[in-house]
Amino acid sequence: MRIVFMGTPEFAVPSLKLLVEQNYNIVAVVTQPDRPKGRKKTLTPPPVKEAALSLGLPVLQPERMKSADAVAAVAELRPDLIVTAAYGQILPKGVLDLPRLGCINVHGSLLPKYRGGAPIQRSIMNGESSTGVTIMYMAEGLDTGDMISVVELPITDEDTSGTMFGKLSIAGAELLGRTLPSIIAGEAKAVPQQNELATYAPNLTRADERIDWNKPARAIFNQVRGLSPMAGAFTYLNGEVFKVWACSADDEAGDPASNAPGTVLRADNNGIQVQTGKGVLSLKEIQPAGKKTMNAADWLKGARLEAGTLFGDGGAE
Repeated sequence: MRIVFMGTPEFAVPSLKLLVEQNYNIVAVVTQPDRPKGRKKTLTPPPVKEAALSLGLPVLQPERMKSADAVAAVAELRPDLIVTAAYGQILPKGVLDLPRLGCINVHGSLLPKYRGGAPIQRSIMNGESSTGVTIMYMAEGLDTGDMISVVELPITDEDTSGTMFGKLSIAGAELLGRTLPSIIAGEAKAVPQQNELATYAPNLTRADERIDWNKPARAIFNQVRGLSPMAGAFTYLNGEVFKVWACSADDEAGDPASNAPGTVLRADNNGIQVQTGKGVLSLKEIQPAGKKTMNAADWLKGARLEAGTLFGDGGAE
């Protein structure tokens, strides 16, 4: 068995490590190129590359998997099976047709819901009570292939994208370990997706990160959790970006008829209470412009924020 593994972020690392621990023959790891990161734009390898090198595995980093050179490089590896997990690029037909056992993907949602690049974040942002991992055969469409196995996990109010990425990465690796023997033996039972039930989870944009105070407190609460700890949800305060990393929601409090959505109702040791389109959002962890993430109550010790101040006022994209 010659396996090529394709993945990029931390989500994919447990699946790669499981394959090595279970003594599968990984002939190469394909991942995205190193990218600039942080304020200093330091060229940084993706987590899968770091894991692969620590495991002594050869690494390929094509800029575009659809390029003829990239397809040829994978073809030279003569894979029997390609395993992908959050690789970040769509595989062309020339790659999908290479392995005799096909290409399988460890996808972070309960397909056919949340096809696409940001299934975990959007599941939380949309207020789902559960999500999961689906292992599927890859096809030319976007996450449209037949499903092989599924595991479901609950999403609690305490969960963020960060915690769910961790849970699902482990669950996905364990599911992969249980599923591979049947694939290799040719006994896997693949089930076609019900395309009429499909929903999509496109990659996040700047617009997804901006808080709309006209929405209910619960919806903003889900948005904040879904964007933490990656990009973070933001609003504007005095024309400058003001990020919200943690909060709580009370949909029965406040009165949008008396206070415009985005109005600060109170700022004290309990945090910052803001009127929304329905209910009140209490900001717990925040990041004012030019500062580090901090507890809202701690920030208020050295900053003045009066009741009646309006969040979201001003600011340019």
